[in-house]
Amino acid sequence: MSKLYLVPTPIGNLEDMTFRAIRILKEVDFILAEDTRTSGKLLKYYEISTQMHSHHMHNEHKSIQGVLNRIRNGETCALISDAGTPAISDPGFLLSRACVENNIEVDCLPGATAFVPALVNSGLPNDKFIFEGFLPVKKGRQTRLLLLAEETRTIIFYESPHKLIKTLGHFVEYFGADRQVSVSRELTKMFEETIRGTATEVLAHYTNKPPKGEIVIVVGGKSNQKIRN
Repeated sequence: MSKLYLVPTPIGNLEDMTFRAIRILKEVDFILAEDTRTSGKLLKYYEISTQMHSHHMHNEHKSIQGVLNRIRNGETCALISDAGTPAISDPGFLLSRACVENNIEVDCLPGATAFVPALVNSGLPNDKFIFEGFLPVKKGRQTRLLLLAEETRTIIFYESPHKLIKTLGHFVEYFGADRQVSVSRELTKMFEETIRGTATEVLAHYTNKPPKGEIVIVVGGKSNQKIRN
């Protein structure tokens, strides 16, 4: 039956593909990829020869109608991003929403996404948490940080390496120097590491050792406990 599959791909280690994900990518009529060059390496590794098309944030608005038409005509489509689960800080939401609005079945496979292992190995409470993704670069950033400073649940962010020090500095400024922070870098890859400590301690670490690679930041929520004198 024609439908859209959202297929998670490895965030680093190619062995993190599921058997089902590989089968689906081989069986669908066509694949939409964020970057066909990046995804081409994954498809080659698993000997997947399915036709692939580019689908990213710069062209998704224009390409959605054509994809819907193909699915309506009986074809099946798989959407993948460069790494992780589509639509989680990656293209995918607009297409999946369009399919739902047009009564086209959407099937999201379980699989890799970066924030889950970062949260679990942070050592911070994970019974209640919020996922913020990337903070606003300029407009709205201060407003968002002021709001999140009062958040009592664990908070998860994505960040690029060249903005990490700036963001950690803002955490010290808005959340407090002693707020607990965990930074996971290059998850599942050869140089994977997690640095834990106060916002000040983690900032000092990366000030002395500039970061590289993909980064997930996990921040403890504001404590409800009052400090006794």
